[in-house]
Amino acid sequence: MTSLPFPRAVPEEIGLSSTRLAGLGAVLRGEVDRGRVPGAVALVARRGRLALFESYGLRDPASGAPMANDAIFRIYSMTKPITSVAAMMLWEEGKFLLSDPIEKFLPEFSAMAVAVDSRGDLGREPLGRAITIQDLLRHTSGLTYEFRGPGPVQKMYMSAKVYGRSQSNADQVATLGNMPLLHQPGTRWEYSRSTDVVGRLIEVLSGQRLSEFFEQRVLAPLGMVDTAFHVPERDHSRLAQAFAKDPDGGATVQLLEVRNAPNFESGGGGLVSTAVDYARFLQMLLNGGTLEGCRLLSRKTIELMTADHLGAITGAPDLLLPGYGFGLGFAVRMHAGIASDPGSVGEYFWGGLAGTTFWVDPAEQLFALMLIQAPGQRQYFRNLFRNLVYAAFDD
Repeated sequence: MTSLPFPRAVPEEIGLSSTRLAGLGAVLRGEVDRGRVPGAVALVARRGRLALFESYGLRDPASGAPMANDAIFRIYSMTKPITSVAAMMLWEEGKFLLSDPIEKFLPEFSAMAVAVDSRGDLGREPLGRAITIQDLLRHTSGLTYEFRGPGPVQKMYMSAKVYGRSQSNADQVATLGNMPLLHQPGTRWEYSRSTDVVGRLIEVLSGQRLSEFFEQRVLAPLGMVDTAFHVPERDHSRLAQAFAKDPDGGATVQLLEVRNAPNFESGGGGLVSTAVDYARFLQMLLNGGTLEGCRLLSRKTIELMTADHLGAITGAPDLLLPGYGFGLGFAVRMHAGIASDPGSVGEYFWGGLAGTTFWVDPAEQLFALMLIQAPGQRQYFRNLFRNLVYAAFDD
C-alpha cells in the first residue's frame, strides 16, 4: 500500500472536532453492531492534512476477518470520475473536441435512432442531432442502463447482455450502436452506459486497452497501486465483502466478481480500489490536477469538469438530486440549500452501487471518502456519513 499524500493532523488544527469525529466512528460502529453493514473505511482530509482514517467492523462477514484500512473495495461507478479524467487528458492533447459527434471516432453510432411508442409498438425516430462526447461525459447521450427501469429499451439491453464480462469494450459499443436511444441527445439527464462508451473512446484514441492507459497515464503516476479491474491472487485476502443476504429484504447480495481479470473493462463501473488510492486521486482533483509534482490535468480543465453542464436539462431525480447539476463525470452542487444534505456551492461528488461514496468541497478545502459493500443501504449511509462529517466542523 502506498502512502497518503498528506500528513495526519490533530483535527482542531484544521478546523474539525476530535470529539465529533470520534462520534462519527461511534455511529458507524453502532451500525455494524446492529447488522446494517459488515464494515467500513472512512477518510476525511482538510487543508492538505488528514483528520480521520479509520476502519470499522468486518472486511468479510463470512470469515469474521476484521476490516482494515488497506481493504480493497469494488467501487463500481466511482470508476466514472477516473475514466472522465483519463478522457480529458486526451482532450488536453487535442485528440477531440467536446462538441465532436461520437460517430467521428466510433462509427458504430452512425445510425442511431430514438425509441418511440407507436400504438403499443416500439418504433424509432431519427436523431435531432448527433450524440457528442460532451453528452457522454454529462449523461445526456440518450443511452441508459439496463437496471434503470422496466421499459422496452432497458429490456433490450438486458436481452443483449450489454453488461457481460466476456465481451470486449469494442463488442459492447457495437451492441449499443444497434440499440435505440431512450431520449433525444441533449434533452434529458439519464444515468447510463455513456461512460463505458467513453472507455472505448479512450482505447480508440490511445491505441491501448483501457486498463493499460489507466495504469500508464493515471494510476501509476498518482501512486494508485491497488486500483485495477481485478484483484490479483496475492491480494484476495484484502477484498471487502458484503453480507450474503440483504439485512433489510433478505435478498441474495451479488457483487461483481473481481478475482480474475475481465475481458470487458468497464469505464463506468469496473474498478476496485482502496481508501489510500482513491484519496490520492481526490487530492489531485482538489489540488487542481496535480499531486506530488505530477500534473494530470490543468486547473482550468478541473474547473470545466466540475462546473454544471446541464443548465435547464433535467432528469432521473433519484440520482440527480435537488440542488445539483452535473459536470463531466461528477454531480455538482449548485445551491447551498434545496438538497437535504449539507455541503457547499461548487462541491462535487459521486458514488458506487455497493455504497462507496466521496465528495470534494473546494470552498472548505475538504474531501471525504467512505468505502462500504452494502448495496441496499447505500443511500442511507451516504447521507449519514455526509451529515456526520459536516457536523464535525469546528470553525
